[in-house]
Amino acid sequence: MRSTKSESAKKWGLRAHLLAYVLANVAQVIVWWLYDPEHFFWPMWSIVFWGIGLVFHYWGVYSPPKSNTEH
Repeated sequence: MRSTKSESAKKWGLRAHLLAYVLANVAQVIVWWLYDPEHFFWPMWSIVFWGIGLVFHYWGVYSPPKSNTEH
């Protein structure tokens, strides 16, 4: 199945995802730092696991397309 999104739309989607990731995680780190800096660094969980999702998104946008040739 082929995607109907253009390459440009895929790249813009990735940029929006990256921006949301950075802003949300910076906000969480600020909240942690203001209210709970002596305790466990809980923003780590969203940084790590959302980061894994972001890596897969990047991989989906920039990986070479598979050929559909049969041998």
